Amino acid sequence: MTARIAVLISGEGRNLQALIDACADGRIDGRIVVVLSNRAEAGGIARAQRAGIAVELLSHRDYASREAYDTALVSRLAAYRPDIVVLAGFMRILTPLFIGAYAGRMLNIHPSLLPRHPGLHTHEAVLAAGDAEHGATVHFVTDELDGGPRVIQGQFKVRADDTPQTLAARVMSEVELKIYPQAVAWMARGELALTAGGVELHGRILTAPVGMDAVEEAFR
Repeated sequence: MTARIAVLISGEGRNLQALIDACADGRIDGRIVVVLSNRAEAGGIARAQRAGIAVELLSHRDYASREAYDTALVSRLAAYRPDIVVLAGFMRILTPLFIGAYAGRMLNIHPSLLPRHPGLHTHEAVLAAGDAEHGATVHFVTDELDGGPRVIQGQFKVRADDTPQTLAARVMSEVELKIYPQAVAWMARGELALTAGGVELHGRILTAPVGMDAVEEAFR
């Protein structure tokens, strides 16, 4: 059965576009049934509209608390009956109320090699720490910020002339746009799940996130 996917965004939507493209050409056995943004100016809204995808705008500024916003978020998404919820640059710290509603069905991508550098300003943090490598991580969403079970990581060598801007661009083009559609494809096929024993991929429990060598040719 084709998976119903909801994508939550706050910004430009480059990861969203990669998911739209992968659903359109059949690499992901799924259909994006809604794109929801907390920001009316998010560039990803136009991407969704061009693809004929339903768009929902739910501004956090209209709610007095995170809990009130997340209650409304759960209600708004429920109408679309998503099987998978994908956070694609959704710049909100989610409450246990929302996370619990989609436990085991929600993925996030973070621009660092978690558990290193959770939170914001990861590219600056990598340079400040003198890290030799940088990349991105797809993980299941849990109550711990950027701390959910990791699925796949991609990485590259930091160059001497890298800046936060070049690192951001490299993480997106060299890693994120490949590993995120891949992880969603696995989940849509039923090959990726969060179980009591941990992350299960292709029928085995992962002891560590898989790397770029696990990415199928169609997503490279």
